[in-house]
Order: sequence, then structure tokens, then C-alpha cells
Amino acid sequence: MEFSLKCKGNVYPCEVTIDEDNGRYTVRKADSSGEFFNTPEALVSWVLTNWNSDEFDDKDQFDFMLKEIQSYFPIGNQ
Repeated sequence: MEFSLKCKGNVYPCEVTIDEDNGRYTVRKADSSGEFFNTPEALVSWVLTNWNSDEFDDKDQFDFMLKEIQSYFPIGNQ
């Protein structure tokens, strides 16, 4: 599962990758740096804590991504 989200004021998109087959759970941030996680739950938790829809050009796309990753890896009501 991969998502590419256009960030406000940035040429490069933010990306979220959840690849269970290869154990790869990564986020690329607006500044092109990245975060790596050991579990998909940790990735989802990081996204919920650090990003909000106002940071992205398409709020609906962000909300869709959030819904998808939360429903795929439920971590409780947040």
C-alpha cells in the first residue's frame, strides 16, 4: 500500500509506504527526510501525531489515505 500526497509549498510529495511482504514501513516527509518504522501500527501512530490535512493540497486525498491506513491497521479510536 503506497500513497503519494502533494504537500503545500513543496515540489516533492510526501509518501507513505506500508509493505507487509517486505516488512517496509516508511514515511517521506515534506523536507524529503524520512521515517522508518518496525510495524505498520507505529507508522499509523506517527502519521496521526505529526500530520494533518491542512498540510496538503488535497485534503480529501489525505483523508482517504488516513482512512485506508487506519482501517487496514486499526489501532484504536484516535
